[in-house]
Amino acid sequence: MNQSDKVIISCAVTGAIHTPSMTPYLPITPDEIAASAIAAAEAGAAILHLHARNPETGQPDQTVEAFAGFLPRIKQATDAVINITTGGSPYMTVAERAKPAAHWQPEVASLNMGSMNFGFFPLLSKYKDFKYDWERAHLEGSRDLVFRNSFQDIEYVLETCYGNDTRFEFECYDISHLYNLAHFADRGLVKPPFFVQSVFGLLGGIGTHPEDVMHMKRTADRLFGKDFRWSVLGAGANQFRIATQAVAMGANIRVGLEDSIWIARGQLAESNAAQVLRAKAIIEGLGLSVATPEEAREMLSLKGGDRVNF
Repeated sequence: MNQSDKVIISCAVTGAIHTPSMTPYLPITPDEIAASAIAAAEAGAAILHLHARNPETGQPDQTVEAFAGFLPRIKQATDAVINITTGGSPYMTVAERAKPAAHWQPEVASLNMGSMNFGFFPLLSKYKDFKYDWERAHLEGSRDLVFRNSFQDIEYVLETCYGNDTRFEFECYDISHLYNLAHFADRGLVKPPFFVQSVFGLLGGIGTHPEDVMHMKRTADRLFGKDFRWSVLGAGANQFRIATQAVAMGANIRVGLEDSIWIARGQLAESNAAQVLRAKAIIEGLGLSVATPEEAREMLSLKGGDRVNF
């Protein structure tokens, strides 16, 4: 098939928003994260987007050591591309958030392309009882939370990680973030092909209407032409609806328990692999095929798994 017929599935395994009380299936410990990531790769995910958590409480943990418990194990068990977050948690400084990617030198790291209100406090209306004290404060605090990703912060991540030939998943939560990316491209600080991850449905960012998806694509086309690879993620219940629309428009897709804990209306996803298999069915149902890790490396001009630091 032509490369345009290949669709990359990324899987975001655990993230930093959902908390242990929301679902018993959220990977928390290094063993759980490793097993869930490996199963997602076996199901068809070419890219694994990874966060770490405190194994005792489930809190986001962005220390270098926290990633050591699962990175080598995932690499040994699968050929999937490893993508380490530099987003971490919106409560962390950019220096804290960038340390794991700077140390482990992955093929891909995520990079948020602008500051924004970042509200997940509406989840408090759905969850009343929590296993750990930090969970309620984590949600409540987002009423007054600006996820800082200033131009200086973005430059810091680029300067810290680009020298390792790590490329980026540019996370764009709104149209302005595309323009921010274009600014860095104009300055020659980032190089194509740009892996643009459009995020729909986070309170504070762009919405989930089909017109929002089309507007994001039209703007990226105008700004970057053939110099980008588009991927989408829909938060929560919008995950698969937006994925279907976007794949039909030529997108790659991201799924995983970071982005949604659901597999169907009112039904929790029991694993990341289950969501990957649903994404695969959508892709193949549209007459396309799922990209292998090696095909994803070629599409995104990645350095290869033999040049990481784990």
